[in-house]
Amino acid sequence: MESLFWIMLVAAIAPVVAAAMPRRLVPEVVLLLVGGIVVGPFVLDLAGVEPPIDLLRELGLGFLFLLAGYEIEVDELRGRGGRRALVTWLVCLALAFATVALLSATALARHAETAVAIALTSTALGTLLPILKDSGLTRTRFGRTVVNHGTFGELGPVVAMVILLGVNGPERAVLSLLLFGVAAVLVAVVPTRLLPSASVIPGLVRAGAETTAQTTVRFTVLLLVSLSALALAVKLDTILAAFAAGFILRRALPGGDERLETKIDGLAFGLLIPVFFVTSGMAIDPAAVSKEPVVLIAFVLLILLVRGGPVLVATLLQREPDGTRSFGVRDSVRVSLWASTGLPIMVAVSTVAVDAGEMTQTTASILVAGGAITVLLLPTTATLLARDGATRPGTPEPDRS
Repeated sequence: MESLFWIMLVAAIAPVVAAAMPRRLVPEVVLLLVGGIVVGPFVLDLAGVEPPIDLLRELGLGFLFLLAGYEIEVDELRGRGGRRALVTWLVCLALAFATVALLSATALARHAETAVAIALTSTALGTLLPILKDSGLTRTRFGRTVVNHGTFGELGPVVAMVILLGVNGPERAVLSLLLFGVAAVLVAVVPTRLLPSASVIPGLVRAGAETTAQTTVRFTVLLLVSLSALALAVKLDTILAAFAAGFILRRALPGGDERLETKIDGLAFGLLIPVFFVTSGMAIDPAAVSKEPVVLIAFVLLILLVRGGPVLVATLLQREPDGTRSFGVRDSVRVSLWASTGLPIMVAVSTVAVDAGEMTQTTASILVAGGAITVLLLPTTATLLARDGATRPGTPEPDRS
């Protein structure tokens, strides 16, 4: 309980400090990470990750990706923007493997080439969504473009991680993915098509939504936990399960449900997600990172090159139906900076690689610290690059320079 006190103290102070800063230039996520470093075992040693807190951390990570999956518009991914984002991510992956092959003799990539390459292609969509929401960008063309790139920047590395870093080999990993996909489809289809009482159950669930039963919230948690348990059973990462849960929830509520979203946001952002970010900060060893400053800077620059470069080119080439450019240079740079922001996938990749014996804890700390730096610097830089009025809610991006 003492550890939880310090974690929640950081969680309570972080948004107040973030709101006090001009233009909210430092995202709350960064303050949560910094607070985690301070109270964690490598600095003040006030808090640790005991089993109960580890459970809250896992639930926080799950809700982070559930909300990311819920925000994704499937029709958008099927369109030109989604296809462009997928091709861009594949280019990033190829460039990442080529880059780490050249750097295989360095301290960063030695014995961890695959993990580092996957980490370089990631985008922290779950981390960015709160910032996009606070800026009123989620429903703009700019926001949709960031979400498209962010979707494949999270889903792509997760699939690559399962196949390339899995303990069961690529063939069994692919089979497990297929089985999981079929099971996820069944979870989505059975309640609405196969149960005889399907017409009655939704009414009962809705009837209890505004009572102490809170049925919609409970079924959402059940969906997340069920798919996570299934993912563990077939030896897949639970991040994929959380993404699938978000997709399924969006399918069940194609028009959205403001009351449910408010409740889920309260549960997720009020408790579980802050616990995830604070404990992620607690895992960063400042001493180990400080011993390799060149490697840390090199990793951040590689993220900008491998992930940001292709996204920048793709955004500059993006055209509207009438042939005009969708974004000017300034906004294209902003999209690339947002897309280069990573953290949760880096935490997941480094954890899997360390457990598999393919990465040292020092390298893992550098990866996580690099991801934290991107969260600190890149969204802030993108915000500073925004022209006046470019971040107003619901407005299209005006920059066509």
